[in-house]
Amino acid sequence: MGGAGATTEASGADPVAEAGEAAATLRERYDELRRLEGRIADLGRERVEAAADTYRRAHRVLDQYEGDAVGSGDFEAYVRFEGEFANAVDVDDDALASDAFAAADEAVDKKRLSESDFEAARDALEPAGEYLDLLSDRDEAVDDYRIARKDAREAKKRLAARLDELREVADMADADLDSDVDRLREPVETYNEAVRESFDDFFKSASARDVFAFLDRADATPFVDVDVPPTDLADYVAEYEAGEEPLPTLLEYADYSNSKLEHYVDDPGALRTAVAVHRTYIERLDGEPLTLGWPPAAGDELAYEIDELIPLVSRVADDETVATLRAVRDLARDGEYERLRRAAEVRDALDEPELELVRTGAVDDRVREAERTLEIVEDVLAETER
Repeated sequence: MGGAGATTEASGADPVAEAGEAAATLRERYDELRRLEGRIADLGRERVEAAADTYRRAHRVLDQYEGDAVGSGDFEAYVRFEGEFANAVDVDDDALASDAFAAADEAVDKKRLSESDFEAARDALEPAGEYLDLLSDRDEAVDDYRIARKDAREAKKRLAARLDELREVADMADADLDSDVDRLREPVETYNEAVRESFDDFFKSASARDVFAFLDRADATPFVDVDVPPTDLADYVAEYEAGEEPLPTLLEYADYSNSKLEHYVDDPGALRTAVAVHRTYIERLDGEPLTLGWPPAAGDELAYEIDELIPLVSRVADDETVATLRAVRDLARDGEYERLRRAAEVRDALDEPELELVRTGAVDDRVREAERTLEIVEDVLAETER
């Protein structure tokens, strides 16, 4: 649609597919975590952690003393190593990897050690390393699960928003998109362009008093939302002779030096005080409040709006512009108007991919697909909660 739908289609992302993939990924991550936790539970969590701790301690001792305890160099280092390593791998016979720890201790239980002995001890420890790997895999699986769960929750939010959009599109499926909307668009655009130009000419040529009088009348007209002049500016235009000048001229005067301005107005200070501070207001005045909106309002409302506009527009625009406005009013009262307006409304609200869903009649299928996927994601989130 004009908002999130546009972003979705433009980026190529499909919240329905993304949510389905996120749910599948979460299920996989959850199952893998359960598998690893189940294996640890079967082995005994404390026993697995003890084996991993023993493995780490043994490697720390090997790494610490390898440089000093080999050969015949440092006998004291050799003695400390033998004692610390024996303590590091001293486990009960029924402990996990007890054979590996015993084999590692035997590999370095010699009167003289070489680098190959340390390497043999490391090789002997490898079966115990599987328990450290198991804990590491479990920790990584926990992180993966948490990320997948967060992704699934976010994907669910995007899918829910997309489902709301698709339901809105489905509600617009009654529009006849083959209608000749240009039959309505062209006179509206022609009128809007003409009235903008007419007001611009009026603004540039009419006196400030006449422009403000017009704005006051427009402000009293339903459907016309104009900014009335600030009180101090309106008072200045009404009371001073300079109010007979067009507003662009007053803005020009406000840029003059005091000495130059004295030749054009009676009270330069009053002009500067009233006009200069409201430059932004004056420069923003345009004919936009006199234009017709798009898509246009319902027939009765639009006809009433135009009835109110005609006497106002007649004061600033030529007969041709007023005639175009009347033609739009006639169209608003035509039996075909609501069909054209509905088509215009839907075309304006939807992006091309969504319009295609309406044209092909596929939008209801997309709604059902989104609803099914949302149910799946919700089920997976509930079933994988820890």
